[in-house]
Amino acid sequence: MKKTTLTIALLISALFGALAQTSSENWNTLSKLEYSKSTDEYGEIYVPKFGPSIQALEGTEIELSGYIIPFEGMFEPDHLIISSVPVASCFFCGGAGPESVAEVYLKEPVKYTAKKVTVKGTLALNDSDVDQLMYILKDATLKTN
Repeated sequence: MKKTTLTIALLISALFGALAQTSSENWNTLSKLEYSKSTDEYGEIYVPKFGPSIQALEGTEIELSGYIIPFEGMFEPDHLIISSVPVASCFFCGGAGPESVAEVYLKEPVKYTAKKVTVKGTLALNDSDVDQLMYILKDATLKTN
């Protein structure tokens, strides 16, 4: 019984801690991702192993600040990818890892900008769908900086 009570207390603490974290702290937590490389019919893929600190953020509303990745033909005003680092250094263009990007589904369409933006949404973790990123923000809104 004591173990169950302690587990519940830790989960509640993690949930409230996640709500209070800044964008920088959220990216720091997400950067602790471990993954292995594998192959499928598309080639090399990353298979995430979400640790407890990342799992504690799942289903909570978090903020992430970063840069919209401007893929030609892939940017949609209500579905985009945000990178914690500038485009030249991002996962797709530079040397950053898959933990530095998140897929974002916005409630309202936004216009592309090269400036840093902040989005707020509910975090979903993806470890099985190779057509989506590992981190997904749902029902997100663009915050004004």
